[in-house]
Formats: sequence, C-alpha cells, structure tokens
Amino acid sequence: MKKFPRVCVLLALVVFLTEGVGLGASHRGKYVLFVGTYTSGGSQGIYSYRFDAGSGRLKPLGLAAKTANPSFLAVAPGNNFLYAVNELRDYEGAASGGVTAFAIHRKTGKLTQLNEVASRGADPCYISFDRRGKYALVANYTGGSVAVFPLSSDGRLGEASSVLKDAGPLGPNQKRQEMPHAHFILASARNRFVYVSDLGLDRVLIYKFDATKGTLSLSQSGIESSSSAGNARDFFSAALAPGTGPRHIAFSADGNFMYVIGELDSTVTVFANDEKETFRAIQKISTRKPGATGVNGAAEIAIHPNGKFLYASNRGDDSIAAFSVDSASGKLSVVEQVPSGGHTPRNFALDPDGTRLLVANQDSGNIVEFRIDAKTGRLERMGGVTKVPSPVCLVFVPEE
Repeated sequence: MKKFPRVCVLLALVVFLTEGVGLGASHRGKYVLFVGTYTSGGSQGIYSYRFDAGSGRLKPLGLAAKTANPSFLAVAPGNNFLYAVNELRDYEGAASGGVTAFAIHRKTGKLTQLNEVASRGADPCYISFDRRGKYALVANYTGGSVAVFPLSSDGRLGEASSVLKDAGPLGPNQKRQEMPHAHFILASARNRFVYVSDLGLDRVLIYKFDATKGTLSLSQSGIESSSSAGNARDFFSAALAPGTGPRHIAFSADGNFMYVIGELDSTVTVFANDEKETFRAIQKISTRKPGATGVNGAAEIAIHPNGKFLYASNRGDDSIAAFSVDSASGKLSVVEQVPSGGHTPRNFALDPDGTRLLVANQDSGNIVEFRIDAKTGRLERMGGVTKVPSPVCLVFVPEE
C-alpha cells in the first residue's frame, strides 16, 4: 500500500458540478454518523454514532456492520441505502476489490448487508452515484480504472455495466505515478459526463456518460483545457502541473469553478469553467504553512455549504487548512491552518448544517470535532475526542 493511503471523501454535502444545481433541503437537528475504517488494526468494519447538530455531541452506537476495509462510504439519495468500497487487492482470486450494499436502520444506527460485487479493479477508493440514483460509480486506485454498477430498487448492486481504464502520459513521480491511479469519480449535474481525478496522470479526466445504458466512453472533442503539446488522448480533460497528484475535487455551487487537491505537492489548483467542460487553471495555492518541511500528503477537500470557505487536510503536518473563497474570481485566500487533533487526518466531514467539522485521524484512531465560525471560516476545537480504530471516512444521515 502507498505511504499515504487513499481517502474517502465527504458525501454528506451536495457537490455542485459544472452544470449547476440548487441546494436540497437541509435536515437540521439530529443525524447518524457512519464511520468507515481500515480493518487491519482492530476494527471490524463500519461504526455508527448519534450526532446532535445543536450541541455537537457524538453518542456511540457500536458496530453497524462487519465488512473488510470499508475505506469509503456513500449514502444513496433517499437515505435508505449505504454503499462501501472494500479496499482490497484480491477479491475471490481476482485483482479486484469489492463493493458492498447495506440497508440503513436509522433508529438503531445498524446496517444490514444486501449484497456484494467485485469492484472490477484493485483497491477501490471512491464511490458516488449518478444524478438519478440509478447507478453507482467506483474509482479503483491500484486498478487504474473506473466502473459503473446498476442499482436495483431494493438497494442491491448489479454487476458492472461499464468498466474503463484510465490512460495517458504519466506524471514525473516514479514511485507514485508509475501507472494510472483513479482516485475520485463524480457525475456532472445533468448526468451527461463523469469526472475522474487520476493521481498518476496529473489530470481530471472527463468521460461521456450514457445514463440509459450506464456506460462510459471517451468525450471526443479535439480540445484540451491545458492546450499542452504531446497529449496522448484527444478528449476533454483538465491538466495539472506535473507531479501534483490530483486526489479529490470540489465544485463551486454555480459550477464556475473546480477545486482539485493535489496529494503529492500539497496544493489546491483552482480551475475556471470556460464552457463545454473545458477548464483553465487560474490559481495554485499551498495547503501548508509557509516554510513547512517534512513529508506531507494532502488528502480531503470540501466547500462549506455557504460557499464562502474551503477546507483541506494535511497528512504529515496533521492539520486542517481553511481558505476563504472569492465568489467573483473563484480564487482562494488562506485563513488559517490548525492542528487536526491527531495523526494522519485522512478524511473530514462538515455536518449538513455547516456548524461543525469532524476530522477522522486514521493513525491516532480518533475523531476530533471543530466548531465553524460562519463569518470567518475559522475552526475552534471542541472538547471531546471520540476513539475509533483506524477511521478513514465519515458520512452523515438524517434521523427519521
């Protein structure tokens, strides 16, 4: 496994893509927090907690479901089903991981397994849904591939309807960019395209998505947003500086700006949308404090529901970086970097009301809570620390 393991991304927030959507209703009040983990260090699978948005209190509910390495979780529209990637390199004798479907019992915080399928590539690290909730989209990190899975009305997963291997010129980091590494996948707001950040290729690939058949294909265009010479593939993509190692993506609510966190160089690259899914890089800013030294790998990225602030995590520095967002230009300004309260903050999640930021510190086995100042974006650490073995993903579900 890599020095800095793959990350689960926040799915409690609605992510806004280049075609623009509006906010859904916020479920203010009480939630169930599900925590995905690595199961090699004492964990048995997915754990759950009650979360009160008013007080910020977390109440443990225990083990929600046993499953192997549920390193990324996603809750389907309707909040009735939860899906986990099983980050494995061998699945029933094949070079693949797994994807597991669960029914959610919000009153108890428990999960009932529905079924499990092969992810069609080794080390799946991200899962999301198409805009109609008919398909699950999976990124396989070591497999360097993405796959689409049909979802039945009872929440079960079908076998893959499409599998596509990423390809293109590799980045310069010979240890981490030796091959394509799909790290993130998300459908565009009108369900016509799928965005894939590939750490090995230093690109955000944009594939055409057929929402009727559940298939992916190259988006032929003759346009590269980077306009760089020598590109091996002639289709929509956004190119990052060599050695960036794109990991996860966040979009502005109006779809005008795309924010890509670079794991390898600890940066956020800001892209402006120049229409037709062509993106132009307008800023690159560090997630670290000035003068910071030592090994660091940026991990998670998310925009506050009010659109005014962006947050990113640093594994190595063990910090959370806060930025303000200029709504007109899309550019970022540093607000602060604060200690994460533990070691290796792989993932964090903003509660759906935007009042708290919870950090999953993988190597110290804890979840640390911060209060968000809605005016400044600054983070204030709260008192308690919640212990859980190897936490790597946090997702919220509203109580019934």
